[in-house]
Amino acid sequence: MEPLYLAYVLIAAGLLLLAAEFFIPSGGILFVLAICGLVGGVVMVFMYSSPATGWLTLIVLIVFVPVFTGVLFNLWKRSPIGKRIILSSPDEDTTFSSLPVIQELEQLRGHFGKAISSLRPSGVVEFDGRRVDCISEGMMIEAGEWVRCIDVRAGRVVVRKVDKPDVSKLETEDFA
Repeated sequence: MEPLYLAYVLIAAGLLLLAAEFFIPSGGILFVLAICGLVGGVVMVFMYSSPATGWLTLIVLIVFVPVFTGVLFNLWKRSPIGKRIILSSPDEDTTFSSLPVIQELEQLRGHFGKAISSLRPSGVVEFDGRRVDCISEGMMIEAGEWVRCIDVRAGRVVVRKVDKPDVSKLETEDFA
């Protein structure tokens, strides 16, 4: 076999070993062999052909290897090994604010309730017959006092102490 052909076979073997490193966990052994194959092939091209052919081979490899590695990485992300290693972003439907429990708590915004336990600053408030864990704005609220839901943050209902609500104003009053 002519040495120039052997050099290009060595470069091709190096590229195949580089591809194999992405899909076969070898602890870097295949990577080292791939680099040795690529470097050895380029050295042989310089030794057994003209310098112009050697430089052309080197420039092509300098451009081709990063592109080849990028394509392999994109393929690797879709492989079973890549899916286990690389984390994916959560689906749009599984975000915290779209959970049914959080959406249900959001509907309490502006509603009045009565503290079942003392809020120091957290406790239990009853809204329309439903007990909800709440947190006050920072001040202590005694059991039996009226509160109003002013916000829902990260799944926590935030309440503020109010005077006994007037039933006629409940629908029209602003809660902020």
